Amino acid sequence: MPEIAILGLARSTDAREIAEMSRDLIEQGLTWAWTPARVQHFISGPESSVVVARREHRIAAFAIMHFGDEVAHLNLLAVAPEHRRQGLGRQLMDWLTATAIEAGVFRINLELRTHNEAARFFYQCLGFDQLGVVQGYYQGREAALRMSRRLAKSGSDRG
Repeated sequence: MPEIAILGLARSTDAREIAEMSRDLIEQGLTWAWTPARVQHFISGPESSVVVARREHRIAAFAIMHFGDEVAHLNLLAVAPEHRRQGLGRQLMDWLTATAIEAGVFRINLELRTHNEAARFFYQCLGFDQLGVVQGYYQGREAALRMSRRLAKSGSDRG
């Protein structure tokens, strides 16, 4: 049975660990873009949430989401390999989805590497639809699959 994870908002002191996880788990083969300073910007930003799952005082998983008026964008989500397939990614997404709904957001968008079949399947299971492929999305080198999940009807959709 997997150990319990404690979910909560990231602290400023978490920026380096999150950035290094991004570099090692998400950004491999690319120039490191999610540096500690950039992660810190999102931790302290009023229009974003950085959520972490901790196990034994270490970050086992994290997610970063930016909130607009009606659309949120999931920037990053990563689970350390030894903690995968234990529900942590789903728990982080449940937290962020509930936050988005509370904030009046109607849609969550994201991009992922086109070859990342595990992530594509994960997001499809959470109700995300594939919108299309964006060539050169990752630093002009790699294509991304754009996905989106509708949370509620916007005011303009109501008859």
